[in-house]
Amino acid sequence: MTNIVSFEDFSLSPSILSAIKQKWFEEPSPIQKQIIPLFLAGKKDIIGQAQTWTGKTASFAIPLLELIDKKKSFTQAIVLTPTRELAIQVAEEIASFSLERAVNICLLYGGQSMTNEIRKLSSGPQIVIWTPWRVKDHIKRRNLKLEHIQYFVLDEADEMLNIGFREEIEEILAVTPKEKRVLLFSATMPKAILAIAEKYMHDYDFISIKKEDIDSNLINQIYFEVREKDKLDALTRILDIEDDFFGIVFCRTKRDVDEVAEKLKLRGYLSDALHGDIDQRQREKILRRFKNGEINILVATDVAARGIDVNNLTHVINYNLPESPESYTHRIGRTWRAGKTWTAINLVSRAEYRKLFFIEKITKSSIKKEKIPNVADILWIKKKRFIQKIEKSVKEWKNEQFLDLAKEVLKVGDTEVVLSALLKEFLQDSYVQKREEERDLNEENSREENTNMECRLFLAKWKFDGMTQSKIKDFIKQETNIDLGHIKQIDIYDKFSFLNVPLRDAEVILGIFKMKNKRQPLVVQAKKR
Repeated sequence: MTNIVSFEDFSLSPSILSAIKQKWFEEPSPIQKQIIPLFLAGKKDIIGQAQTWTGKTASFAIPLLELIDKKKSFTQAIVLTPTRELAIQVAEEIASFSLERAVNICLLYGGQSMTNEIRKLSSGPQIVIWTPWRVKDHIKRRNLKLEHIQYFVLDEADEMLNIGFREEIEEILAVTPKEKRVLLFSATMPKAILAIAEKYMHDYDFISIKKEDIDSNLINQIYFEVREKDKLDALTRILDIEDDFFGIVFCRTKRDVDEVAEKLKLRGYLSDALHGDIDQRQREKILRRFKNGEINILVATDVAARGIDVNNLTHVINYNLPESPESYTHRIGRTWRAGKTWTAINLVSRAEYRKLFFIEKITKSSIKKEKIPNVADILWIKKKRFIQKIEKSVKEWKNEQFLDLAKEVLKVGDTEVVLSALLKEFLQDSYVQKREEERDLNEENSREENTNMECRLFLAKWKFDGMTQSKIKDFIKQETNIDLGHIKQIDIYDKFSFLNVPLRDAEVILGIFKMKNKRQPLVVQAKKR
């Protein structure tokens, strides 16, 4: 396994290798190097410990497509995921490796019509991707028969347990054949995960992939404070002032991606959009143009950017901040190459301050504030580049093609006047700016002023719990490692408590408690009084 350097080393079928090539995967990730050969050639169950965005989906998707008997029209593999969004991502990933569409993949999740789900199941899907609630429901109705299941995949098992799906997982596992192979993937290995492994898995291989740290000395992380309505203008100024920009602009929604990419095109930038509604053929065309340098700006959503592997990216721009620190790390990590420096830029509105504080705290990053370049800065840069281009052309001049014409033009008038007229004729669009573009896009209030603002938090700890102000402070410090010793306003009532904390600390506290329990976090933002 240590000698694997390419996907060809796995002896995969030509159709899957073709799909891998079209997805621009250059070499297997660390988890793929270990899981794929074990899955293909081994007989044991497998536990894989790896963070999100390490390529683990492909590590089980590729072997499943190789091992599934395409001639048999019954369910041979089931993949359980904690959320609908992840189920969709997994289904899309598996389908992207099946160019021949010979495998019947069934994606079902809550919120869909039961009639449509039953119809899909009756078509004889070989791979079923579901969330636990939906699987349990169809097992009870006898719509889903698991007696022929050969492969059972639990994706992000720790997240499923955090949500509260342990009972459902065990009920589903209990009605599957004992001789199946189980693959369990989890970022962490709490006791509950190990208990499931002990009870339902046979002899297994344990693969643990250490989180690859990005050298913070090699990344320049900056942010610009800008009004939401001014983000597009700020983006174009950044693009204008950066040398040889070649990067990805991340937006939160498909609509934002389409809007930003289209407006950039109208302003003359070489850009294109990439999101989940773009079909595979068009996606491949866009990625080919991007990789070949025909376009230098790719506007994308997080999901659509999965699988992009381009070596020479110079920038990542977060037009909207991502929802989680993990997504932030994954976004900026796209430009990571050992020994190479790069830049991550964040456009942050006032409403996103707390999210920025949380990302900084969890990722242990230092994200420095800079001012958005003004029109004078951009013009100075453009003039400097133009002069450098002329200097280079003069040094390399060998062609006498335009020499006679140049002599004729210079006879028209004074040399400086003639040259000025030529520059005006050919550079008018680049150097004449509209008056509205001259305004300062930087927010009037500094970030430091915003950090002093307070946020009121609701805490599900109360007087009957024996809570005191000091105990609440100790509790918060123990759970979040944030010292609230200086906080004075803590209101303790019979059934709940309130505390006022600085905005920077509030976002970290809220984020940590939400990660601990997404459904009912102990601490939430208090409703406005």
